[in-house]
Amino acid sequence: MIKRLFLITLIAVSASATAFAQLGTDKETFTRADSLRGYMSPLRTCYDINYYHLDIKFDIDNKFISGNVLFKFTATTDFNKLQFDLFSNLKVEKVVYKGQELPYTREFNAVFITFPQTIQKGSRDEFTVYYSGNPTIAKRAPWDGGVVFTKDSVGNPWVATACQGMGASVWWPDKDQQEDEVDSALISISVPKGLQDVSNGRLRKVTNLKDGYTRYDWFVANPINNYDIEANIGVYGHFSEIYNGEKGKLTMDFWPLKSDLEKAKKWWPRDAKRMLEAFEYWFGPYPFYEDGYKLIETPHLGMEHQSGTAYGNHFQNGYLGRDLSGTGWGLKWDFITVHESGHEWFGNNITSKDLGDMWIHEGFTNYSESLFIEKFYGKQAGQEYVHGTRFLIQNDKPIVGPYNVNKEGSSDMYYKGGNLLNMVRTIINDDEKWRNILRGLNKTFYHQTVTYDDIVNYICDQSGMDLKPVFDQYLHYRNLPILEFMNDRKGVLTCRWQSNVKGFNMPVRVRVKGGEYQFIKPGTRFMPVNIDGATKDNIEVDTFNYYIGVLVD
Repeated sequence: MIKRLFLITLIAVSASATAFAQLGTDKETFTRADSLRGYMSPLRTCYDINYYHLDIKFDIDNKFISGNVLFKFTATTDFNKLQFDLFSNLKVEKVVYKGQELPYTREFNAVFITFPQTIQKGSRDEFTVYYSGNPTIAKRAPWDGGVVFTKDSVGNPWVATACQGMGASVWWPDKDQQEDEVDSALISISVPKGLQDVSNGRLRKVTNLKDGYTRYDWFVANPINNYDIEANIGVYGHFSEIYNGEKGKLTMDFWPLKSDLEKAKKWWPRDAKRMLEAFEYWFGPYPFYEDGYKLIETPHLGMEHQSGTAYGNHFQNGYLGRDLSGTGWGLKWDFITVHESGHEWFGNNITSKDLGDMWIHEGFTNYSESLFIEKFYGKQAGQEYVHGTRFLIQNDKPIVGPYNVNKEGSSDMYYKGGNLLNMVRTIINDDEKWRNILRGLNKTFYHQTVTYDDIVNYICDQSGMDLKPVFDQYLHYRNLPILEFMNDRKGVLTCRWQSNVKGFNMPVRVRVKGGEYQFIKPGTRFMPVNIDGATKDNIEVDTFNYYIGVLVD
């Protein structure tokens, strides 16, 4: 998703070496509730989720939901107790196993159930949770989590779920942790007659129920993260097209509000098709051909719901009509169509195991905006765009968050993350190799959950370069490295990096003013700048592609 933006003034980087000693990971206090939510304890790792069936009814007038969720799982060890998750404001009616109710206890938003006998390692089993209640209502979706209850422009009910970060257990019971994605899911949403539900995957069946409700059954054939599972309820229109992609014919289904149908027909297909063309080129085939691609109009700005991208950008270019880069390039395409769909590759296909590594989702997807621009307007345009987003970087805290407590790092994961990846591409200095790395990531980690090391090690291995210190500096520390120049006692121009990371030696492009850029590889001790004619007065650093501080003593 895209976070709420606050325009800030980019403060000049301090040149003082003492500044580095003062900056580091912010100290935070976490609670038992945070650990229950974020930690993969033995009560969670003991079972691998294979299949969910959500069967949920929305009483819109009373902002009330009720229903049940079937958990099918494989035991990864012997156990007789496990944890699932459901927000405490929602009532567990009962948990049923083999026709009998299981005893359970609750602690914060965690629920613990005990089985009558040991579940044997390797066995496949299931249980069903029945629940009800008034779910948390999102006040500013998608920036906070919950359910949106509102009306469309002609007065029809309009409901949507959006729960990234907060977690899917805000509206349905599940094993609420990114590390274990369910293999497939059936999403059955019952809504008052006259309304429709649009969820992930493919529509299997519509059933008119006797109580004045209609049930929509959507099946997801691919692994999916809990927070991606969605319900979107309203009076919808629909049209479809076919995209001839790398894996064959991809169905494209568009679900605007019925009142916006004609507007959507004129607007959506162009950038949706351009997005697929660009991202299949850069990242490889769309990862969910079996489930198709959908755009769904929602009352919130947008969310990367797998195979059903939520869209609320009001059919206009830019981010609600604004160019986030200030370069003009951001007004040539619909931001939400491109950005949120980019998450199909980074976020949905490749998912971070821990919320602390959300930079894997947001840094790459922010950078995908630049690559989209490059595909249609050229490399210089794409680089101008990513460079232009720097004024949104705050350098407030590390991008990688603390692990095991369901906590994101800095929102700099977006714009600083995008600038970091553009720098890595510049360092590798081989555009075809870079493209193969991006495609290779999506092939190697296809439908998988990953760690920081998985991604960084892969890029290092495929590039043939040790880029770990670069990722470490930009992702684990909030301040920028500073490239410092000074003359030695003999008047020779020397340089070094000031950084938090020991042994930081990022290659950087420099030149004598008016000349061609050359790569040098400074360390953390002063070394000669071996470029003919270079002086403190004429040395230039490629600060267009490198997001660094520069100090000339």
